[in-house]
Amino acid sequence: MKKNKEKRNLISIEILGLILGLIWIAPFYLMIVNAFKSKRDIFNGVLGLPGSLQFDNFVQAFIDLQFLQSLFNSVMITGLSIAIIILFSSMAGYALARNKSKTSGVIFFIFVAAMLIPFQSVMIPLVSIFGQADMLNGAGLIFMYLGFGCSLSIFLYHGAMSGVSKSLDEAAIIDGANRFQLFWHIVFPLLKPISVTVGILNVIWIWNDYLLPSLVLSEANATIPLKMFFFFGQYTKQWHLALAGLTIAIIPVIIGYFFAQKQIINGVAEGAVK
Repeated sequence: MKKNKEKRNLISIEILGLILGLIWIAPFYLMIVNAFKSKRDIFNGVLGLPGSLQFDNFVQAFIDLQFLQSLFNSVMITGLSIAIIILFSSMAGYALARNKSKTSGVIFFIFVAAMLIPFQSVMIPLVSIFGQADMLNGAGLIFMYLGFGCSLSIFLYHGAMSGVSKSLDEAAIIDGANRFQLFWHIVFPLLKPISVTVGILNVIWIWNDYLLPSLVLSEANATIPLKMFFFFGQYTKQWHLALAGLTIAIIPVIIGYFFAQKQIINGVAEGAVK
């Protein structure tokens, strides 16, 4: 009886997993299948397979998106933003965790409280200030991402520092290391799991962000999400080209994950254990 009950439970879990998997994969199915259809075929039915494969959709979307330039802009802005967020947030988290005082506690509380401030509430004054400073460009956007991304990142690094023994600091200082050498060569490598987690969270946000770049970047520096808006006009929506463009746009992400999946899985797993 017990074995039969366990078997039924296992089958129920498998069925539930299959249903959840189908729900998760459904948007990808709709995107890829309709990317190969003509505009008329999409309106005739979005669920069915294409009668004939329209490879011209991908060629036209690639040209309209100026894909190589848009990809370069997205990679540069995302990569530099993530590097700066990880660097400054890890240093701030280390400093706040190691220097226990009322001042450090207040500063940490301010960072945590900043996570509750919605971007929309500071959008207009932020763009106005950066416009006056002539920083409505890629560099200004990266600086904004640092400001919006460091609160959660510092919170995570501050929590991760509880797993790093202070005896390591004392031993390094006795051996003659200064504070920067102590952090960079001893503490920061131990924070790799949480650095991977911080990187993943911010990559998902920055890579897909539309609103903030739309307020800051010019047409020449537009990222992939901004270029995708090209297919949605006031009177017409080119769904066949938009879906083809989306399919092309996820290819770099898949390739990046394929090469970094070992580090990502290990980092997330170690961070979860800690």
